[in-house]
Amino acid sequence: MACAVRASILPRIDPMVRLLVVAILLATLLPAAGAGKAVAQAVSSLAIFLLFFLNGLRLARGDVLKGLGQGRFLLPLVAWCFGAMALAGLALSRLVDGHVPGEIAIGFLFLGTLASTVQSATAYTSLAGGNVAASVVAAALLNILGVFVTAPLFALLGGFATVDVGWGALGRILALLVLPFVLGQALQGLGRAWVTGHPRLVTWLDRAAIAIAVYVAFSAAVEQGIWQALGTWQWIVVGAALAGLLLFAFGGGWLLGGALRLPRATRISFMFAGAHKSVVSGAPIALILFGAERAGLILVPLLAYHLFQLIVSVPLATRLAMRSRPSE
Repeated sequence: MACAVRASILPRIDPMVRLLVVAILLATLLPAAGAGKAVAQAVSSLAIFLLFFLNGLRLARGDVLKGLGQGRFLLPLVAWCFGAMALAGLALSRLVDGHVPGEIAIGFLFLGTLASTVQSATAYTSLAGGNVAASVVAAALLNILGVFVTAPLFALLGGFATVDVGWGALGRILALLVLPFVLGQALQGLGRAWVTGHPRLVTWLDRAAIAIAVYVAFSAAVEQGIWQALGTWQWIVVGAALAGLLLFAFGGGWLLGGALRLPRATRISFMFAGAHKSVVSGAPIALILFGAERAGLILVPLLAYHLFQLIVSVPLATRLAMRSRPSE
């Protein structure tokens, strides 16, 4: 009965998806341009700083240390997320190149190199009867690694000509992503109680920061004529490529979890953590690496994948929950 109730709630449009749609519509109708562009980019930078500061406050240091001990689960998951998925993104990038604008093709590689989500991977793991504790720690650690790994991995696989991962880009990543996270970890004694005591407010602050980053990036994409640049055939190509990536992500993650002989609950956690990709870290990193002028088009595969991963996860988690046995 409980599973049925939760299953009836989850198919409703996710709040984050609604915010992303609003951000895209607002950027389409009222894109940040002229003097407003500089203001919007400054607000976005402040919002990104706040986002990672709150993440630093929220993730208990003890959970990180505890999670590091789950090597049998975490090491293959890291290899899957930043290895197999990155290579799949590279393959799709080359496959669609020439059929879609170059920035969209680059976006598939960028998508493959990103970390997992925290909230949605954990929510669907819970619905499916998976190991929630393992999912929380895994997704958090993957996001921490992603801050350091995504940019150099993208440059290595895609060729350094596609992005400038020099001291300037690394400095911006350190200033906007790493520094606030470290500050949050250091100030947990002062601020973590407030963060854990106001979960809804903090969640909406997170979502607002992401929506602002997407708005800024998509404003530039609208100025470049994104809606005219992609015709019906190009959208079909993008959709087919994303469908293939989803099948590889969920199917491959499930099979690998079985090959590792993980307990069923942990295997479920492995699949969702390995298949989901994060807009939370993806949008800020894209703005830093590519600038607003390129980030809008590059983010198209990630934004679409984020929506599709939620749609796929609902029936998948419900089916897994129905097949779960109490003894497991």
